[in-house]
Amino acid sequence: MRKIFTHYLFKRFLRMIFVIYVVVTFTFFLIRFMPSNPVEIYIENLMSNYSMSYEDARNMASSLFSIDLDTPLWKQYLIYLKNLLRGDLGKSILSSNIPVAEMISGFIPWTIFSVGASLIISFFLGISLGMMMAYRRGGILDHCMTTFASIVSAIPSYLIGLLLIVLLGVQLKIVPLSYMRGSISPGVKPGFNLKFFLDALAHAAVPITTYVISTVGGWMLSMKGNTLNVLGEDYITVARARGLKDRTITFKYVGKNAMLPLMTSLAISIGFIFGGSVIIENIFVYKGMGWLLAQSINSRDYTVMQGVFLIITVSVVLANFIAELLYVKLDPRIRR
Repeated sequence: MRKIFTHYLFKRFLRMIFVIYVVVTFTFFLIRFMPSNPVEIYIENLMSNYSMSYEDARNMASSLFSIDLDTPLWKQYLIYLKNLLRGDLGKSILSSNIPVAEMISGFIPWTIFSVGASLIISFFLGISLGMMMAYRRGGILDHCMTTFASIVSAIPSYLIGLLLIVLLGVQLKIVPLSYMRGSISPGVKPGFNLKFFLDALAHAAVPITTYVISTVGGWMLSMKGNTLNVLGEDYITVARARGLKDRTITFKYVGKNAMLPLMTSLAISIGFIFGGSVIIENIFVYKGMGWLLAQSINSRDYTVMQGVFLIITVSVVLANFIAELLYVKLDPRIRR
């Protein structure tokens, strides 16, 4: 049994490495096939904003950027893979040659804080309400919650964010508009102190609320469906016939087995935490990974785009790998 499990882990690990390699390769070439390039965009900005001639703008761009776009694409690819194997993500093309790893380390904590907190809240709130809907199916509570979950699942997250800005910031004026922009107030220095924590929480409150509202409906509907399926199983009938308490049946049998199919979705969601939400973070100017990715795409900063996509790929693939290991522990049938 142990030998089989070890062989299974080894195959899954090789598959994980292969998937990462394929995505990294696809991303590398896709980015470079995008229209325009960082040098051309920089030249266009100089010409439009500062009325410079094309020759002057090109000379300035050539003196600032170390990238050589005339190098054959296959050579750029081999250089990129060589640096990647050494753990070097390269340097930003447009940000004064700042290392990409340093840039990511400065933005990723904000994304983990906001998206991570919202995922925890929406998941546990969703499975709790989903079980409640299943146990009270057909009632007024079930109809109201199902309608709510269906509506919020159908509305794009950016519309929910804009509605919250208008409602909470403009109409009701509950939240100051200054706290709806940015990840921290000017003058507040990051550190392990109450002032920084409260300020960061105030700036992240509306983005977190947006994430929760836009995702909780999916968890509710999925948990409701899974719970209804589990309640119809024979072992639940047997458990009730044995005289087990309803609380024990609900949490030990129904809840555990109904949550099991959601583990893959949760793992994928955890992986995407590290990529953030491009639209939401740009609406609130919340400087996380999503905001960084959007800025790098607009300016065609190849190295930053590659670094962010690599982090997203590795985190999603690794999260799925961990989810499969959890499946083996949670479901004895898979273990056999």
